[in-house]
Amino acid sequence: MAIVVLALWLFTAGAGFYLLATSNLGRARPAATIPAAQSAAAQPAAAPAQPATVPAAAPVAQTPAAPATASKREMRRAARDRFDPPSLIAAKSAPAVPGPRSLLEFAHPAFAIVGLGFWLGFTMVHDRALGWIAFGLVTAAVCLGLTWYTANTRAARREAPPGSEPAPAFRTRLVLLHGSAATVTFALAALTALVLSH
Repeated sequence: MAIVVLALWLFTAGAGFYLLATSNLGRARPAATIPAAQSAAAQPAAAPAQPATVPAAAPVAQTPAAPATASKREMRRAARDRFDPPSLIAAKSAPAVPGPRSLLEFAHPAFAIVGLGFWLGFTMVHDRALGWIAFGLVTAAVCLGLTWYTANTRAARREAPPGSEPAPAFRTRLVLLHGSAATVTFALAALTALVLSH
């Protein structure tokens, strides 16, 4: 029974990765970051329009990273950062904490893969603790997947303002295939864990 669950889990993971590969997630994010990179590239292009009598060190003092009362360390950092390409400037200005959708995009597959590893260990050594940990991880992965699906459905129904990140689009057949395989995997993992507890 554990081997059947393992095979179903692998099939579900394969369907999920194929679902991600055929979605628009990889194409949605770079388009949203292009305006930030273009605006950052436009700022350095406007700086050389100053008169020729201004000393060469003046543009460094006027960059946003170096305020008028900047320390030597901040001045060195501003001098070093003025040669950064637009992609690096956009990456530095990106928020350090990911948004909820990005967090779900990472957490759902991560929980499923870690749970698959625990279930593989359970299949090899038949330790009950590994089976229950894997079942807990698959439960968390299912909850995260349903939350992600709900968030994407709501984002697709709302009209996105111009210039914002487009809502992810998935093929309906693949979503149904992945969801039904996940449901069967979850049910068989629960059944196997319950049988082992007796």
